[in-house]
Amino acid sequence: MSFTGKYELQSQENFEPFMKALGLPDDQIQKGKDLKSTTEIVQDGKKFKVTVTTGSKVLKNEFIIGEECEIEMLTGEKAKALVQMEGNNKLIANVKGLKSVTELNGDTITHTMTLGDLTCKRISKRI
Repeated sequence: MSFTGKYELQSQENFEPFMKALGLPDDQIQKGKDLKSTTEIVQDGKKFKVTVTTGSKVLKNEFIIGEECEIEMLTGEKAKALVQMEGNNKLIANVKGLKSVTELNGDTITHTMTLGDLTCKRISKRI
């Protein structure tokens, strides 16, 4: 199963408290919560390019499954990460205490981020 495609955010749960816990300023959270973000994923074997566009903010990350890389976080901070693949439809990364799980089911991507006991879930559909 390939992750390659363009996905548009359909719904999100717990976005505001989660982003606050990450340290994003309130004005950015307010702007970001109502914008439909688009995620473009290009998968070439174990190599991934992920581009997330939310309004005028563009976040680009590239990684290879099982190899340490540098990920730009939502706060703009860069951190070392290791992305693993579980089965053929789930990407798991741990970055600075944040666990990120991206699961592909058909044309739907569910991205779950966990920080301590706080979880944010974002659901996007292939467009």
